[in-house]
Amino acid sequence: IYTDVDGVYTCDPRVVPAARKIDTISYEEMLEMASSGSKVMQSRSVEFANKFNVLFEVRSSFNNNPGTIVKAETPGMEDVVIRGVSIERNQAKVTIEGVPDKTGTAAKIFNALAAANVVVDVIVQTAPHAGKTDISFTTNKDELEKADAALNAVAKEIGAAGVTRTAGVAKLSVVGIGMRSHSGVAAKLFDLLSNGGFNIQMISTSEIKIAVILDEDRIADAAKVVHEGFGLSTK
Repeated sequence: IYTDVDGVYTCDPRVVPAARKIDTISYEEMLEMASSGSKVMQSRSVEFANKFNVLFEVRSSFNNNPGTIVKAETPGMEDVVIRGVSIERNQAKVTIEGVPDKTGTAAKIFNALAAANVVVDVIVQTAPHAGKTDISFTTNKDELEKADAALNAVAKEIGAAGVTRTAGVAKLSVVGIGMRSHSGVAAKLFDLLSNGGFNIQMISTSEIKIAVILDEDRIADAAKVVHEGFGLSTK
């Protein structure tokens, strides 16, 4: 697959100048990075390659330099704990406050969002207190108007206290299949962010990814700190 860059990088070089090209990456890692803000590949194309076990190379249209091989996971791939860091800007956080802690309330909220074609990403629910809870989620900033229309109606229906919206947030993700066999990745990530003075607003995890929501105006600085902290600037 030919593109305008030499391959897949450990982070966007425009954000982290020390980012380096990845020689080999698994389908799963590529899929997670593509869905977390990396613009080199479309998620759907990676899904098809994975489904039919098609090995492919991402390389530049402008030179003959080797690119990045994307293929099925091999045992040695887990030796690399973190393969890359992705960031996604233009996010917004929405919180439905004072949601009654009853069966079916979350379903009503997200059914309303689905009916309005709002794409939801990270979801967090607080522990119940006095029969109430808060439910927060992130979405693209461009989806806020649709989300508002859907949530204003459903909040009244379920008896929620209200809806708050916070623009100016962004998502930072660390991805690596080595997380399956190495402990302490989350602890290290949170230490790096804490020591750098970055406030984590939300956290989401999968088997090979940890994503955090941070202030957008500091996302580039956070990416540099995390990239350096996990040793991605050196092979």
